[in-house]
Amino acid sequence: MDLHLTDEQAELLVAELDHLIDRYFLSPRVKALREIRATLKPYPARPAAAPPQRIYEPPSKGRYRRRR
Repeated sequence: MDLHLTDEQAELLVAELDHLIDRYFLSPRVKALREIRATLKPYPARPAAAPPQRIYEPPSKGRYRRRR
């Protein structure tokens, strides 16, 4: 089935689908709604996550204290 929608109609449909997906995100039918929304307007690509920064510090003095 091929829908011939104007830009305004497509934007309105995407907005309604976004509202339904956000409201009923646990519903099994939402998977189909997400696929329909992706065909109308693809989701923006997510930027790659930055690797976690390591913090290099000398060990604390209290952790390695000698027992008496």
